[in-house]
Amino acid sequence: MAVTAAAVAKPTRNEIVSSDKLILLWADMKVEQQMVGMMGVCCYILSCETTAKAAIVDPGGDEQRILDRVVEAGLDVEYIIATHGHPDHVCGNRRIKEATGAAIIMHEDDDDFFSQSQVKNYFSMLGMEESPATDVRVKEGDLITFGEVSLQLIHTPGHTPGGMCLYTNPDLITGDTLFVGGIGRTDFPGGSHRDLISSIQEKLLVLPPETVVWPGHGYGGSRSTIEEERRSNPYLR
Repeated sequence: MAVTAAAVAKPTRNEIVSSDKLILLWADMKVEQQMVGMMGVCCYILSCETTAKAAIVDPGGDEQRILDRVVEAGLDVEYIIATHGHPDHVCGNRRIKEATGAAIIMHEDDDDFFSQSQVKNYFSMLGMEESPATDVRVKEGDLITFGEVSLQLIHTPGHTPGGMCLYTNPDLITGDTLFVGGIGRTDFPGGSHRDLISSIQEKLLVLPPETVVWPGHGYGGSRSTIEEERRSNPYLR
């Protein structure tokens, strides 16, 4: 993983839509969004068009469908990225890791928080599989690089202490920080409404208005833009 401050331009894209996935193709990166698991998590398969190196973001179930797609596309998955540590977003980590050998990435604050026994006990009531240990701990501003693609980490605490978004111009994967017309819950252990609103207003809404928002659940829709969320999200007024 490279830790630098490089910017990545994504000037052109084509779009493919089917009943179970949305795929965007840039000059050097392809993004595939899949709705997975019983909680309807938006999982993302990100791949470098030049090298076929890839990362999987939030594999929250339906692991075989994700893996089948990886094989079909001929991808080499290097990373499994958790936008945060809630079980619905990491319950597929073990099977994906066993099948691909990919390294699990999580923000250092969530890695610490979700390693606590009382936190594990609380979330065990959901009955979802626990993630294996984190391989790579990251922090604000780090870059995750696979092939010729780089994702900048933006630490957005509030939904969880170590919640993070992934940014590569012009796109933003927001996990459970920001939804289409909504925001993440803050009533779970480690949540803070004040921190969440601050994260969104100070770190996300300052991004270019055309930035595409890719949420962690499709509650209000599968994607939006920063401009649209500034204008119409009732939780940000």
